Amino acid sequence: MLAAPNSESRVPYTPIVATLGYVLSPDGRRCLMVHRNARPGDNHLGKYNGLGGKLEPDEDVMAGMRREIREEAGIECLSLRLRGTLSWPGFGKHGEDWLGFIFVVDAYAGEPPASNAEGDLHWVELDRLEELPLWEGDRHFLPLVFDGDPRPFHGVMPYQAGRMVSWSYSR
Repeated sequence: MLAAPNSESRVPYTPIVATLGYVLSPDGRRCLMVHRNARPGDNHLGKYNGLGGKLEPDEDVMAGMRREIREEAGIECLSLRLRGTLSWPGFGKHGEDWLGFIFVVDAYAGEPPASNAEGDLHWVELDRLEELPLWEGDRHFLPLVFDGDPRPFHGVMPYQAGRMVSWSYSR
């Protein structure tokens, strides 16, 4: 007779915790995206992404998002909203698990430069995001980031060998 799996036999889920932010233009019709074209060997090379990165041990997710936006776009977040969370099991370059907190930045101070260490920065019309070279999975969750539903979404998007395997979410 086989014993049922218990919590002692499971590997704990210990993802890399990160933020991902989408800065809206003052008119709310465009968002700031980075075209990851600056570093050979970048797992995201050639793709467009929002801004963000790994959380530091001494940061809460809001502080981490503000720091990442400051570092990557040279601007200060004045207003930001948590739009959702995403679990990306197996997403990392070496199969690492990631857990992301997804934000929209509604107001900011400063002027973003033309580029940063990861690539060129572009203001992209929201209705043209789907035309960009994005991660396959981004096409599934980006509509939830910008929809009118005030409820945050919480998704799971497993990856295997660099490809999305499935997608599910709840609100």
